[in-house]
Amino acid sequence: MSSSPHMSIANAIIGNVKETANNSDISIDNSERLRTSIGKVVCVGRNYAAHAEELGNEVPSAPMLFMKPASSVVSIRQGIERPNPAIFGETHYEAELCIQLATDLSKATLEEAKQAIGGVTLGLDLTLRELQTELKEKGHPWERAKCFDGACVLADWLDANAFGDFKNVHYQLNINNELKQDGDSALMLFPVYELLVNISHAFSLQAGDVIMTGTPSGVGALHAGDVLTLKLGAHEWQTEVK
Repeated sequence: MSSSPHMSIANAIIGNVKETANNSDISIDNSERLRTSIGKVVCVGRNYAAHAEELGNEVPSAPMLFMKPASSVVSIRQGIERPNPAIFGETHYEAELCIQLATDLSKATLEEAKQAIGGVTLGLDLTLRELQTELKEKGHPWERAKCFDGACVLADWLDANAFGDFKNVHYQLNINNELKQDGDSALMLFPVYELLVNISHAFSLQAGDVIMTGTPSGVGALHAGDVLTLKLGAHEWQTEVK
């Protein structure tokens, strides 16, 4: 794996992924449809009603968008390195279904959005929750709580064709063998294709961009030594908190 903080698609295909023989065709080869680097990461807030409620937030009537820079992206195989808790407070995990675009999108139709997805994986949107709350209360932007180096942890990319219409994609996050988050795209307030259309009408998306589609309920703080296991179908990734 490259030591670069940017997630390289070509280098992220084969790693510590556990999969059954029947699903060995899901992993992406070095397809030219996929960019080798990420431009930006577009995140969708409160896309699961239960998550909005657990944080005491209103359920949105339209997608809530924010961004992470490419410099925040690390591979799951690099482990999770939290900002110093004594200075920045707790780092919270948010497991999410993530997609990467293979083509540009601008003011896209639903059909164009369906054809644009090149890769699928799971990711962790890491958040300095106390800092985020403090900044929100002051009415300040909260990029400092979401955009630090290592704040976007991505697993290995999988072939988008294996996930059908993305209406019933199930995934899980376990920490120290305890189920913490149980996600299902069927519970999204704004489904994947509709999200792409909506985002592309707000601003242009480029091939290589990543969309984190929102987290289910069950978010919480990470602690040194925690072992995280992300599961997406027959695929499984593990990482540890440093």
